[in-house]
Formats: sequence, C-alpha cells, structure tokens
Amino acid sequence: MQCLPEPLEAHYGGGIIRNSDFSGGLEGWSSFGYGAIAEGSSAAGNRYGVAVNRTRPYQSVSQKVYLQNDTHYTLSAWLQVSDGSADVIAVVKTNGEFIHAGGVDARSGCWTILKGGLTAAAAGPAELYFESNATVDVWVDNVSLQPFSQEEWSAHHDASIKKSRKKTVRFHAKDSSGNPVPGAQVRIDHVRNGFPLGSAMSGEILSNPAYQRWFTSRFTVTTFENEMKWYSTERVQGREDYSVPDAMMAFAKTHGISVRGHNVFWDDPNSQPAWAKWLSGDQLKRATAKRIRSVMSRYAGQVIAWDVVNENVHFSFYENKLGSEASAAFYRKSHEMDNVANMFMNDYNTLEQPGDYNAIPNKYLGKLWQIKKFPGNGNAARMAIGLEGHFTVPNMPYIRAALDTMSKANVPIWLTEIDVRKGPNQAQHLEMILREVYAHPAVHGIILWTAWHPQGCYVMCLTDNNFRNLPTGDVVDKLIQEWKTHSHAGVADDEGFYEAELFHGDYNVTVTHPVANSTVTQSLISVHRDYSPDNIFTIHV
Repeated sequence: MQCLPEPLEAHYGGGIIRNSDFSGGLEGWSSFGYGAIAEGSSAAGNRYGVAVNRTRPYQSVSQKVYLQNDTHYTLSAWLQVSDGSADVIAVVKTNGEFIHAGGVDARSGCWTILKGGLTAAAAGPAELYFESNATVDVWVDNVSLQPFSQEEWSAHHDASIKKSRKKTVRFHAKDSSGNPVPGAQVRIDHVRNGFPLGSAMSGEILSNPAYQRWFTSRFTVTTFENEMKWYSTERVQGREDYSVPDAMMAFAKTHGISVRGHNVFWDDPNSQPAWAKWLSGDQLKRATAKRIRSVMSRYAGQVIAWDVVNENVHFSFYENKLGSEASAAFYRKSHEMDNVANMFMNDYNTLEQPGDYNAIPNKYLGKLWQIKKFPGNGNAARMAIGLEGHFTVPNMPYIRAALDTMSKANVPIWLTEIDVRKGPNQAQHLEMILREVYAHPAVHGIILWTAWHPQGCYVMCLTDNNFRNLPTGDVVDKLIQEWKTHSHAGVADDEGFYEAELFHGDYNVTVTHPVANSTVTQSLISVHRDYSPDNIFTIHV
C-alpha cells in the first residue's frame, strides 16, 4: 500500500463532500461521538482534520451528507494516525443504520488511502465518520464521496468487459499461392470459454450421472470441496487414502476440467486432522513436511493452482506451533514441489465485510508481502490472491474498491468460493456479484462454492436434487451464455481480411473460397488476455 509524505488529491474533486481537502479549515466538518476535532497542517502547508483526545472508537471527524435513493457511492480518504499503526474503518450512519464502507491500516508518519463505498437503499440524510479501536489521534484529508447511478455503474461494466474480456481479432484468407481471397465467407464457432468459470465439486459426482451431465455441460474449472483436504486424506495418522480425490481428478481430466488444489494446509485450528491438533512442535513439523510431499508429489502437474495455507489472514494454527514464518516456509516448499501452478493465499471477508479488521485489503496484502519476502518466495514463487466471497448482502462499490486495492499486488486474483446466503434477493445478489467481479480486469477466474449434496449444499445450491435449475442456477446459465461469442458469419474485404470482436476462448474458423468453393476449417484458434491485436490468423483456402 502507498504510504506517502503528503496525500494525493481527492478523487472526483471530493464528489459531494464539502471542503474535502480542508483548505477552508474545518468548514463543513464536525465532531462525531462527543469527540474533539482540530485542524492540522504539515510543514509543506497541507491542511487536514484531526480527531484528538479520543477515548472511544467512534470519536471522529465527520461530515453530514444527503444520499440519493438507489445510488452507488465510491468513497476514498487519506488517513494517518498520531502514533504507530491502527485499523481505521469508514462508517456511514443513515436511517439509524451504521454501514461499514471500507477500512485501512493507517500509520504514523505517512498518509495511506482508504478506498470503499456503499449503496444508498433510500434517500435521506447521512453522516460519514472514521472509526478506530485504537485511542490514537486520527488524521483525515482529501475525502471523496462520489455518486453513480445504476445506469452509470452498468455502463462501466460494459466498457470494462469490452476492454478486459474481448479482443478484436483479424483473419486473412489466402489461396494456395498466398494471394488474398476477397469475398471469402468466414464462419466463427465458439468451442470453449476462455475465462475460467466453475463450481466446487463434491465426491457425489462420481456415482451420479445426472450430476455429471449437469456439471460438465457448464464448467471448465473446479475445486474439490473437501476431498483433497488433509483431514480427508489422512483421517488416521499414517494411513493416507487418496482414492476419492484420485477418482475426481480422473473424472475432471476426462472432461477437460481444470482443477484447483484445495488445500495443502488450513490455518484454522478447528480444521486440522483430529490427531494433528495435539502434536508437539517437532512432531507437527515432521507431519507437515510429510503432508506437503505426499499431496503435492501426487497432484503436481495436474492442478492449475494450490491454496497453500487456507485462511492464514484470519488464523494462525501453524504460526503458533511452528513460528511466525510457518506459512511463508510452506509456500517456499510448495513452490519447490510444483513450480508451474500458482500458489494462492485464500481467505474470506476482504470483499464481503468492510468491517472485518482482520481482512481489510491492506491487511491481506501485508500478509502477502510477508510471505513474498521470505527467502525463495520472490516473484518467481507464482503467488496469487484467492478471495472466497461468502456474501450476505453485497456492497457493490466496496467490492470494486477492494479489488482495485488488491490489484496493486500485480498477481492473479481469483474469486474462489462464491456463494450468497438464502433470502428473497439471493439470485439477484448473485448476479450483481458475478457481473461486478467478471468486469474487473484483475480477476482471472471464478469458482462458485456450490458443490451438490443430496442433503443440501454448504450455503447455496444451483439446482434441486433432480438437477433442475434453481433461480441461482438460471443466473449462472444466463451469464455463461452472455459471456461467450455466439457463432456468426461474414465476408472478407477486398484484401481478404475479416475482423471480429471475440470473447476470450477457443474457436473453430471455417473459410470458404467464393469462386473455387473450397472450404477449410482451422480448429482451436485461441483468443486470450495476452493476445496481441497485431497477431493475424492466416487461413489458406
């Protein structure tokens, strides 16, 4: 995260915030929570607001605003604290509700940006303030709260999808002598989606043909829900059993479905093999070394990714037992065992809960930097970010802001476990989330956490027990169709060129000579995020 000697200018000129840069002193600002506020200034003459002598988390600099109905608001603010570091959460009080709108780990001596947002469910007055459990002074500057209508928000999706998920591709029809073929008929048929969209898979798929047909007709990538986890493969110490994940891997391969390895370890103390919880440090060190060798030697080269230490932002079972760099050491060893797959951190609430101090974006990134700085874990270690995405009511502006922040790491980001709690708007919320994350250029793949079980799914199912779509399943099917190029035909120009805008994916291209009436089909032309527009596919017909 940036930590600057002076803050940058407020986004959108501050939006609806008055005196956003405090150039007018404290005009427009007030104290919140019976606190005291003061004006501060730097040696360079920059002016800012300060919440001083704080004894309660909510004592803050604040501003009253008026929110419009059904409007998205992006929020940003530059923050600093008087001593050390402290978690600061932006809160909007409206209609008696306190909405967490973003958070950051602020520090003394430099300014850090908080990015977030919220959606106003109803028009009315509101008050923005900044909350911190630490009793340090909180400095605030260059605040922005910018409204966007639903139409403007959707227009951004469309523009971002066009830029990030599509390519303009040129084909050149030539005859056997290498001469252009004007008027050649060109047909492009979609074969496979290029953007990885998948679902978690349960072991029930091995014996259920209906589940198999439903799954393989939709998804190109999967994560085994529980079957590869340590507590599943070694229920009794020393007695390993990979028969179920082996069979699931074989099934996935047969149907061309990529697999994410989930997981090598899980830092939650309640998610260990029962016998591992009571091992001494030395015993656990030997057991973890055996686990890495066992699972990774078995599936290296067969998976596209590993969740190496699951949820190590929230939990620290291995750090408590083996030392503060336990996770970092696991990542180094994992990369040594498989230097092709991406090595993911995987955790929850970075997108779902702006008020979770443990999971705010720069806390997550801090853990990522710690792991990458460990000897052997530089850029070559293929680190990646996994954001689970277990949502109740999604905050769309916050999701976008958090992804913007996480993208600064310049590593692949996946949504790894998306689901939405049951409620009257479950399907609508799922569609909103999927559209938001698909449109973000930093997102490289999506996994829905919807492994089917006859007794019910973890949180969200896509079908009933007869594999008829539920409303959530209809949403997924609709978007799968929307996010691919449907077959179409055209005619090459006078120089034999034909141009088409295509979603990332694999295609068959059929070209027919207008005079000789000869036809050639070129299979599996691949269009992907690294495709260069200067690359022209030449087809001889």
